Amino acid sequence: MPIPSIAGYPMPTRAQLGEQTLRWRPDPRRAVLLVHDMQRYFVDRFPAGAAPTVDLVANTVRARQLARRHGLPVLYTAQPGRMSRADRGLLHDLWGPGMSDDPAEHAIIADLTPGAGEPVVTKYRYSAFHRTDLAEHLTRLGRDQLVVCGVFAHIGCLLTACDAYSRDIEVFLVADAVADFSLRDHLMALEYAARRCAVTLTTQELAAYVGAGRIISGPR
Repeated sequence: MPIPSIAGYPMPTRAQLGEQTLRWRPDPRRAVLLVHDMQRYFVDRFPAGAAPTVDLVANTVRARQLARRHGLPVLYTAQPGRMSRADRGLLHDLWGPGMSDDPAEHAIIADLTPGAGEPVVTKYRYSAFHRTDLAEHLTRLGRDQLVVCGVFAHIGCLLTACDAYSRDIEVFLVADAVADFSLRDHLMALEYAARRCAVTLTTQELAAYVGAGRIISGPR
C-alpha cells in the first residue's frame, strides 16, 4: 500500500510521555542529532499549515539550531528515489515502489536543507543503520548518543532507536519533533521507546539539557 494521506492531530505534550525507564541525559560532548527522512515525499503526506506538521518542522529546526550552537554534529537520512526492486526488497511488498527520482520528491525539505559539512546518509530500510555508514560516522566523531527527530515515529525513528540501543548508543527520541500516521501510532512509538530502548523528551527539555553543557561552537 502507498503511504496514506495523514489527518491532522495535536502534537503530544510532556504530560503524555509517561514514565521513563532510562535516566540518560543528552550531553553536547557525546551526542549527534539525526534528522530522519524529512524529505518532501514524506512530509507532504501531512496536512499543510496544521498540526502536527507545523510543530514537526518548527521543533526539528529548533533542535538543529541547538545542535549547531552547542557543538552537536548534525546528520541526515534520506531514502533514494526510484530504488531498484532488489534495493527495495520486501519494502515493495508493503509500501509499493516508493518515491520517484524527481528531486522535488526526494529532496530534504527547504527548512532543513543540510549545511556544509553535514552528511546525508542514504537509507534503504527502516533502521538508519541498515546497509549504511551511520555507525561509522558516530565512531569517527567519537559520539555515543543519538538524538532522533523526523518521520515516521513508529517506523524508521523507532527502529533506528532500537538498533542504536543494540549498538550501545544512548538514544533520545524528541517527542514533539517526530510525527506519524496518527496520534495513536505516535504515542505507541513513544511508549515503546521509553519502556525499551530510549529516553523520550520534548524539544524544550532537549534545549535545557544541551544548554547546560558546554558550548563548543558559536551560533550560526
